[in-house]
Amino acid sequence: MEMEKRASLPLLPLLLCFLLSGAARRAESARVFTIINQCKAVIWPAVAPGESFGGGGFALRPGQSMMFTAPVGWSGRIWGRTDCNFDAGGNGSCATGSCGSALKCGSSGATPASLAEFTLASVDYYDVSLVDGFNLPMVITPVNRQGNCSAAGCDGDLRLSCPSELAVKANGRTVACRSACDVFDTDQYCCRGLFGNPATCQPTFYPRSSRPPAPPPTATPTTIPPASSPAQTPTTSSHSAPTVLLNLVLAPTSEIANAPSLHCQGI
Repeated sequence: MEMEKRASLPLLPLLLCFLLSGAARRAESARVFTIINQCKAVIWPAVAPGESFGGGGFALRPGQSMMFTAPVGWSGRIWGRTDCNFDAGGNGSCATGSCGSALKCGSSGATPASLAEFTLASVDYYDVSLVDGFNLPMVITPVNRQGNCSAAGCDGDLRLSCPSELAVKANGRTVACRSACDVFDTDQYCCRGLFGNPATCQPTFYPRSSRPPAPPPTATPTTIPPASSPAQTPTTSSHSAPTVLLNLVLAPTSEIANAPSLHCQGI
C-alpha cells in the first residue's frame, strides 16, 4: 500500500533522468521548483497544469536547469519526454511522453511515462509513480529538510531489464516499459475484481522480473493502492512537508554525483 507521512520539513528534490531540482524556498504562497537535466541527452520536461512552468513544456540540455514558482493550491504532475523533434512553432513529436504534437503540454502525456506527482497546500504531498509505466529514472529528494522527510523515487533504469512483452522500441532500442495492466488488462495485473483489495493485490512476476540489480535500498518503495493502480506498478511512499525546496532530477544514479540510493521494484 502507498503510505503517507507528515513531517515538518521543506519539500524534496525530484530526481529523474532529467533533473528537476525543485528547491522550494519558504514562502506563504509559493513553492520554487528547480528542474535539472542530469542525463547525457536532451530531455523535454512536461508539466500539467503548466501555467506556472513555462507553459507546460520546454527543452533541457544535459546539465541545464530551470527554476519555476508554483502557488500553494497547485496540484499536478511532471514527467520527462525523450527523443523529441519540435519545429520553431513548437509542433512535433517525442518517442515517449508526448502530449499530442505540442511542445507546451495542456494535458497529461502519453503512456508509458514515469510521473512525479505533487499537491501543494499547508502540508505538501509528493510521490513518484510508475502506474503509467516507465520511461526515465526519477527521484524526489528533500532540500534543507528539517524532519523525517525521505527521498522518493526510482533511480534504476528499468528499460535495461524490461521484459520484451512490455518493452516499447524505437530505432532498435527500448525507450520505455509499459505496465503489465496496460498490456494484459487482467484483474490480477490491474487489481480489479477478486484482486481489488490490499490482501489480494500483490506484486506479480513483472515487478520481480524488471527490478534492476541493486544494493539494499535506503528508502523502501511500496505497491500502489489497488483503488488507484495495478499491483505490478509500485510507487514510492507519499510524503508531506510544510514548506518547500523541490528538486526534480532526471538521471540514473550512475550519472548523478552524490545521488541517494533509491531502487524501484519494477513495473
